[in-house]
Amino acid sequence: MFSPKVTIFALMLMAGTLAGNAQSQKEIEMTAKAKAIIAQMTVEEKISQLMNATPGIDRLGIKPYDYWNEGLHGVGRTGRATVFPQPIGLGASFDTELVQTIGDAVSSEGRAKFFKAQSQNNYSRYAGLTFWSPNVNIFRDPRWGRGMETYGEDPFLTGRLGTAYVKGLQGTDPFYLKAGACAKHYAVHSGPERTRHEADIHPSQRDLYETYLPAFKELVEEGHVEVVMAAYNAVNGEACSGNHHLLTDILRNDWGFKGHIVSDCGAVDDIYGGHAMVPTPAEAAAIAIKAGLNLECGGSFVAIEEALEKHLLEEADLDKALVPLMMTRLKLGILENDKDCPYNNFSEDVICCDKHTALARRAAQESMVLLKNDRNVLPMKKDVETIFVTGPGATDVFTQMGNYYGLSPRYSTYLQGIVSKVSNGTSVNYRPGCMLVTPELNEMNWTPGEAAGADYTIVVMGINGNIEGEEGEAIASACRGDRESLAIPECQMQFLRNIKSNHPKNLIVILTGGSPLDLREVSELADAVVMAWYPGQEGGLALGDLLFGDANFSGRLPMTFPEDVNRLPDFEDYSMKGRTYKYMSDNIMYPFGYGLNYSHVDYADLQVEKYDKKAKNLRFTVTLRNTGNRAVDEVAQVYLSAPGAGETTAIEHLVAFERVHLDANSEVTREIVIPEADLQTVQEDGSLKLLKGNYTLTVGGAAPSARTTSLGVSQVQQSFKI
Repeated sequence: MFSPKVTIFALMLMAGTLAGNAQSQKEIEMTAKAKAIIAQMTVEEKISQLMNATPGIDRLGIKPYDYWNEGLHGVGRTGRATVFPQPIGLGASFDTELVQTIGDAVSSEGRAKFFKAQSQNNYSRYAGLTFWSPNVNIFRDPRWGRGMETYGEDPFLTGRLGTAYVKGLQGTDPFYLKAGACAKHYAVHSGPERTRHEADIHPSQRDLYETYLPAFKELVEEGHVEVVMAAYNAVNGEACSGNHHLLTDILRNDWGFKGHIVSDCGAVDDIYGGHAMVPTPAEAAAIAIKAGLNLECGGSFVAIEEALEKHLLEEADLDKALVPLMMTRLKLGILENDKDCPYNNFSEDVICCDKHTALARRAAQESMVLLKNDRNVLPMKKDVETIFVTGPGATDVFTQMGNYYGLSPRYSTYLQGIVSKVSNGTSVNYRPGCMLVTPELNEMNWTPGEAAGADYTIVVMGINGNIEGEEGEAIASACRGDRESLAIPECQMQFLRNIKSNHPKNLIVILTGGSPLDLREVSELADAVVMAWYPGQEGGLALGDLLFGDANFSGRLPMTFPEDVNRLPDFEDYSMKGRTYKYMSDNIMYPFGYGLNYSHVDYADLQVEKYDKKAKNLRFTVTLRNTGNRAVDEVAQVYLSAPGAGETTAIEHLVAFERVHLDANSEVTREIVIPEADLQTVQEDGSLKLLKGNYTLTVGGAAPSARTTSLGVSQVQQSFKI
């Protein structure tokens, strides 16, 4: 227990006077406690608590704590944990309830692992309760290697799913946190990886407030996220970790953020290194602290002592920076042994439990996207004579992990998932066929005769984390994890051509990866195409469920798959012109929101009511009709085209989505309400405005475009005026 020298009661009165009714009594009490603890620390102790790996302070009863932990799609980098689909796959689910439930499961396992680590006196990295997730950057360009960590290209979808994950991680108590979630990387960050330490981005105000900031704003205002991570890059001449406008003016003053701000790892070094804003670590540390940074991941903050000596900082600056950090640990109930914390009792039994395993399987099912299904090749029959499975991803567990992953004691490969479904009278043959990547075509690129005689030939191909990922992690990438080309490695494509030359009866391609691929030739060669992403530990069984019809496809693309990467804007250009479904009118292979299933849903009877000025919302009804003989979960998407669409505003933008269950041969009518905030558009100066004029509302199965129409996606439109 603490024995504060400063009277807690006096500090409580001070905090209460300043905060008034805006703070709960518990928050007032704990803020006073945090300040009292800080008041007892020496300067050296204060500095030590401003870096991610904090030492203990025995005389104050403070244990060591490392803020750095990962929980992107399961507790990461710390041994046994349930591995859920990579976030890009969760983005494809369009399912906020699912994502929140996964967040809850991750924090349950995180709590159990934390208590076990504490019992072993393990205070190391990846043993804490502050998870540096989710990544809510916008996947603005398909060449970015870390796009797989995001929920896709749309700010609205990203904000909804990111907020759901934060709520799941942090729990429902009004004060205490089950775990601390982190919105990263703030802001305007999405590649290239090779220049992230020195890139200075100057977005237009419209792009900043329409694309790059909305998800962060929603996580702060709606999700009450506890942590925000500042990015490596600079925005408008100031490194994000030392950017007063981003960290203080916008994040704290405009949005009311109360938690703590952490730098990306080594980003404070970039203030004097990559960005050369100042010449020394001491000056960089001072800039960061004064800009609003609370915690450094890295080692530059050791220079704070020098900054104090040179009067670049005052001790009061350290005290101010420390309050949110102490509050985070008090909210977690771990700064002291807090018996009032409702999250103190999680046993190891919850780790990789049956409930979480089932959730991982459901998530993998909802994430996979059926892109093509000619002649209704799928679902497959379980009692056919022969199935031939091949390709470099069929038995490769790494193609299911993504990045920032934990390790499960069980994985189901795609081959295992297929074999688990077939009749005992069915012959299944398997060969790897080719390598994932080879420097040149060689004898290992084998031409299989099995494909000619099989009822179904299934080729699992694509890319994995060796080809795409974060700087330095993708060991087979020529550009530090990014992808200059969206092409599938040529050795795999030649293998697929060889298989096709054997005239297989039914050729099914399963694609692995976390970003768009060039699918022009694949779509010509294959009868059916499935985008499986990095689906986590249950990916194989989930694929088996879908291929054989025990589950129906419901996943939708969370980003546009372009036809030709060479027709995209320059990768280093952060302008949104010509990017994403909101600003692309052509070069679309598969549109945002697209995905097939084993049925067909028609949209009809869209009835838009007049805009309600008093209620400040727009109401409409729409009917969904399942004309097939299988039940389906349809992802109904609502898009708005505002006055000036395609010129002064986006061509269209997502304003609502809902997963709607439809039984076979059934219909349902839904009423949807769109609040005024989602009807407003961002102006050139960054302000929001409800424009007067003609609007078009589109409800359907993918983002509106000529390509969407040519693919036969059902949609219904109606125009109205405001």
